[in-house]
Amino acid sequence: MTLTALPAKKDLLSIVLLLAIGIAAILTSGLLDGEAFAPARDVQFERAKVLDVTAERLSEDRNIEGVYTGFQELEIEVLSGTFAGETLSVNNSIGRAYNTVAEAGMTLIVSIVEDEGEMQSIVIYEYERRNAVYLLVGLLFFVLLIVGRKKGLMSIFSLLFTGVLILFFLVPSLIRGAHPMVVGIITAVLSITGNFYLLNGWSKKTFGAIIGTSLGVVFAGLMAYVAGRVGNISGIHTPNAEQLMFIADDTGLRIQGMLFVTILISALGAVMDVGMSIASATFELYDQNREISKKNLFAAAMNVGRDIIGTMTNTLILVFVGGMLGVIIISVSYGMPYNHFINTDMIAIEVTQALSGSIGLVLTVPITAFVSANMAKFKQ
Repeated sequence: MTLTALPAKKDLLSIVLLLAIGIAAILTSGLLDGEAFAPARDVQFERAKVLDVTAERLSEDRNIEGVYTGFQELEIEVLSGTFAGETLSVNNSIGRAYNTVAEAGMTLIVSIVEDEGEMQSIVIYEYERRNAVYLLVGLLFFVLLIVGRKKGLMSIFSLLFTGVLILFFLVPSLIRGAHPMVVGIITAVLSITGNFYLLNGWSKKTFGAIIGTSLGVVFAGLMAYVAGRVGNISGIHTPNAEQLMFIADDTGLRIQGMLFVTILISALGAVMDVGMSIASATFELYDQNREISKKNLFAAAMNVGRDIIGTMTNTLILVFVGGMLGVIIISVSYGMPYNHFINTDMIAIEVTQALSGSIGLVLTVPITAFVSANMAKFKQ
């Protein structure tokens, strides 16, 4: 029996279902209506064009190349928001922490404090970077289409589907007070299901990969939960905990469960990669030898999985190490004692994320191999 995708009519129904999930998430999130989950401040972040640098006194930092300190006097035109079209004179203070050096013709982001329709203050906030972001996104999509063709197009759809789930389902649900563990697992399973279907269609291989990957991601989250309980680590120890607490004061956000959700989402990509690789290998082995037993099929899939584990675990851990490289450099530079270093909130959280994700990734191999071997032989 040759493994094939389900008929086109059922494929169409599946696509409609995925679209319905995405549209429902967007419409119920409240984000399209401009709904604010916490009280809004009278601060606008708008685009502004630098018409002229009328005066400046800058000096380059003696130790760090490309960093300047001093001040500038700028003439700017506000391009967006309530005060669009207004021309203003603004002082731009420049230091090591806020190093936005303006040039004539440049577009910047400014923060405007407003009270009863009147501008109270305006400050140069940051460079406008969205065009660079859009360029990279466009380049990624272009490369996916050129190299991947149809698979590349499906990859774009899967990325968009995951993005919609996170932005319009996961985030609003968390802010409204949904249990982080429950909504995190639902998001992960929906993302896995949608991605695997779009990339591979419905088949026994896809179902095997979905089950194995979903369980692997859940195990990663459970490992993080257990580690958090043992090590007294929770969402209140994350880098943005203070800001999240302010949001929690006005919403139903459950900060304690944020670490669980963070690890689920962080590990999702790597675990999906491993899950589909194992499922594909299992069914390929089965297609080559239909008489192979479940036991031998499982053993062969495990051999493939062992080759994958090493590189994928390194990939996952190195992502987290790269994220905390600055903290490591600071700790080494100041000669931080080991007991201080290993017990700091940030290090404990990063280590928990890396190791929990790796454990989930490793467990995905036997789980997916077992499920796929049984599904391949089911109703042979």
